[in-house]
Amino acid sequence: MIKGLPEKLKELRNKYGFSQKEVADRLEISPSIVSGYETGERTPSIDVLLSISYLYNCSVDYLLGKSNEQPPIQIDTSKLNDNQIQAINVLIESFTK
Repeated sequence: MIKGLPEKLKELRNKYGFSQKEVADRLEISPSIVSGYETGERTPSIDVLLSISYLYNCSVDYLLGKSNEQPPIQIDTSKLNDNQIQAINVLIESFTK
């Protein structure tokens, strides 16, 4: 087990609003394996760690506790139409002013 990894994985999954099944589908593994990673019962391979870093837009160093730089949140807009995306952009702009 990698110290702190289970907590980071669960925190990132919740931050992105994914279920364990959604993470499993995106990583092409079973939900029980994702659960094992989050409980510390299993340790992801280097290939899976790299895939997780791509999924959460963070470095492997962050996952391994070698960096404290938090990844930015990204919003998946692939299922939204142009009007919905524009509305989100306007909302974000209003929060940043």
